[in-house]
Amino acid sequence: MASKQVPETKTDSSDPKLLRSASLHELPMPTKCFRRSMSEFYETFRSKSARKITMEDIIAAKSILENSIKKTPCMRSKMSSQFGMELYLKNEAMQTTGSFKDRGARYTLLKLTKEERKNGVVAASLGNHAIALAYHGYELGIPVTLIMPLITPTMKIKACQNYNANIIMEGYQLAESQMYALQLSKESKLTYVSGYDHPDMVAGAGTMGLEIVEQIPDLDACIIPVGGGGLIAGCAVAIKFLVPTCKIIGVEAEACANYTAAVKSGTPTYTNPNPSLAEGLSIPMVGSNSFATAAKYVDKIVTVREDSIALAILRLVEQEKSIIEGAGAVGLAALLENSCPELQGKKVVLTLCGGNIDTPALGKVLDRGLVADKRLIKFVAVISDKPGGLSDFTTLISSIGITIKDIFHERAWLNGDVFSVKVTIIAETKNKQHTGQLKDLLDRYYESIDWENYF
Repeated sequence: MASKQVPETKTDSSDPKLLRSASLHELPMPTKCFRRSMSEFYETFRSKSARKITMEDIIAAKSILENSIKKTPCMRSKMSSQFGMELYLKNEAMQTTGSFKDRGARYTLLKLTKEERKNGVVAASLGNHAIALAYHGYELGIPVTLIMPLITPTMKIKACQNYNANIIMEGYQLAESQMYALQLSKESKLTYVSGYDHPDMVAGAGTMGLEIVEQIPDLDACIIPVGGGGLIAGCAVAIKFLVPTCKIIGVEAEACANYTAAVKSGTPTYTNPNPSLAEGLSIPMVGSNSFATAAKYVDKIVTVREDSIALAILRLVEQEKSIIEGAGAVGLAALLENSCPELQGKKVVLTLCGGNIDTPALGKVLDRGLVADKRLIKFVAVISDKPGGLSDFTTLISSIGITIKDIFHERAWLNGDVFSVKVTIIAETKNKQHTGQLKDLLDRYYESIDWENYF
């Protein structure tokens, strides 16, 4: 399908919370005040009877999406030998809007009735679901209203604006945005589309599982990120139906381990997600439909640390030349933490679910990855403050090929010799062994070196 040229959008500057596209109709603001706690709000979802997604649902989605959604590559990874397995990367960052959400968004919009299309849809999202709905809504001529938390990255907000979506910034967390969106859907007759629990979103996500089996028919395991559970639910149904012996492994960030909480309690359970590099997985509670669907198919769930997510993003940039967001990198983070030793010697597919990382954040994340990789280090030394003291110190460091990134001096709060200065050094090394070489060198010439628990 030929893409339409996106018209310029105008922002209503009279209300800083409301970013409206000039071509869409004005919407009334919800009249009710939300006083219930977040846990009470999510309890209403848990109490509803869940609908399990079937293979028939996913096949139906595939038939409708056949010529309108990209079939993304699933290529052998250069890191295969590093992990001792035949590793393949299913790169959904190559979808039109940069994530797997394209699949469910387009399928859900295509299944709307004529009246629902006319009225439009509303959704709450931190980014990828919003971008996908905005793009495909614009392509199909369906009005899209997006309720986005105030913490949403600017890049994702602008991407939605490019496709003429009504954008309302409401709430500091996704849960607050969801409450607002649901109320707005009732008052404005908009169809509410959950990014991870709407049956058509889950079925659309499942088409990725069909593609994986088509591309790697004899896979032994598939590692899938888990946020609201829609992706792992849809893919698990498809993959297990076609390859029953395949292990389905879900990975979530420690900061937002809602699926783990659901497994422990046997039902979706509200959690209070903490800030995470995997912001796309920061869902307060796994979806009821998704959990009911995935429960019997998921073989293992693991959680990963923030430093491992940063290191995984760095590895993907350096070794695979791919920019993947934190949510998409958690699977690799699990391998870096050796959380799946049973996969040694196996054929494994790692799903990279999206690549929409905020540009200003990317540099910071890569630096954190370098720290996790022991290649960006910080240490404190007391050196001579006499002429030539700093030169001698930096020359010694550079003599073994280490780059000094930053240097900070402190004189006033230094106890002892007034002819000495305390310097804090941030330096880049090749690896941990290179850092050890630096330590040995400096320890021979300087008495006071603080490595800040590095060794």
